[in-house]
Amino acid sequence: MRSTMRSVGWAGLWPVIVSIIGSPALAQGSAPVSDTTECPKEIAAIATCYSAKHPSGAYLLAAIPNSWNGHLVVFAHGGPAIVPPTADTSKSDLAKYSIAVERGFGWVASTYRREGYGVQMAVEDTEHARQFFVERIRQPRRTILHGASYGGLVGAKLIEKQFKKADGSSVYDGAFLNSGLVVGAARGYDFRVDLRAVYQYYCKNLPRPDEPQYPLWNGLPAGAKVTLKDIGALVDECTGLTQGADARSPQQKQNLANILGVMRFPEPLLLRHMQSATFLFREIVERTTGGRNPFSNVGVTYKGSSDDAVLNRDVVRFTADPAAVTALKADGEPTGAIAVPVISIHSINDPQVVVEVQSHYRDAVQAAGNGERLVQAFTDERAHTSQSAPELAAGIDSLMQWIEQGTKPSPQSIAASCQRLRVTNDGPCRYHPEFTPKGYETRYARGAAVAAAN
Repeated sequence: MRSTMRSVGWAGLWPVIVSIIGSPALAQGSAPVSDTTECPKEIAAIATCYSAKHPSGAYLLAAIPNSWNGHLVVFAHGGPAIVPPTADTSKSDLAKYSIAVERGFGWVASTYRREGYGVQMAVEDTEHARQFFVERIRQPRRTILHGASYGGLVGAKLIEKQFKKADGSSVYDGAFLNSGLVVGAARGYDFRVDLRAVYQYYCKNLPRPDEPQYPLWNGLPAGAKVTLKDIGALVDECTGLTQGADARSPQQKQNLANILGVMRFPEPLLLRHMQSATFLFREIVERTTGGRNPFSNVGVTYKGSSDDAVLNRDVVRFTADPAAVTALKADGEPTGAIAVPVISIHSINDPQVVVEVQSHYRDAVQAAGNGERLVQAFTDERAHTSQSAPELAAGIDSLMQWIEQGTKPSPQSIAASCQRLRVTNDGPCRYHPEFTPKGYETRYARGAAVAAAN
């Protein structure tokens, strides 16, 4: 059946469906289903998984537990990816967030149709995943959106779309975001702009002085045949990143210390952020801003190097094109126009998407008059999107209680729920109900001119 489905395409799936799921948990009648696929081992004993390829090119993956509670989690994954998706791409996300299926929720996700940046593209692909589940597998009673990391930004923009059912009600009953980049790309990628400039000041190999020069905000020149491996080799050449500390030359040690001293993120994240500051920046300029520059580092005072004065005097500066900034914001900056309950959790010590992005999202939601629809809660693990099973379950359960009973949770009640859930779920509870993040601008040494431009 797999080869038949691929050949007839999405619209032609209906005539070739030959099976119907039999489950006593079915709430609103049965629907024809798609191809089964192997589930991740974490849920293989308790669920059935399904897959398909959407005409857009996105791969869709769904899971329905044997004891389905009638509700659906639509997942928006992180990234943006810098390698093309495959049919198995979403299985790692399903394994990581298996707690939802273990608690009885159906689950569905899209890989997005291609690698690279594009929030509105990812919004459309995620909504296609929901439609796939409803049309091919089951009609849920309640549907919640779960977005993680970059997927948190995708999720925040998706619920602003306010997709409607035939009766006028929202197809999404609520949203759960963890470690979301809810500040938007125009602000959230500022630190990678700074990295691109600071890296080139110290390393001078991307591009080298004897190679064709291009603006750093472009990430890479159009048509460049640079690979992920090439970026890794260049970073290693400059900093000895993959070598042991004792194997690095004095210059490599100094370069690495200066870059990390200014940027203030952990050493293991340097290569990932450099890959994004090259490939994704090129994506944004080519696909979103029409070749114009959406980034600026004018007015930024860099601190933490061995000679800040010389660094700030000689580092490359560039100014954003206002039209490019507008285009980037239009593609993916939350406006706060939410019509459903949202719970957003984030680690105080997140090394990749800093917790201060939540203050920006809070302000946007409040400015839009929707402050009562947002609850934010904070954990303290020192890793990105690494909340424990009881921490995640507490957020999801609190959201469902809010949706079904109208009882708005608080950071305190979510933390208390987490403690109760530890009885049946392995993992710590690290919520800090008293925590409130500072303004996003306090996180990085960015001048007022940059804040105003963005």
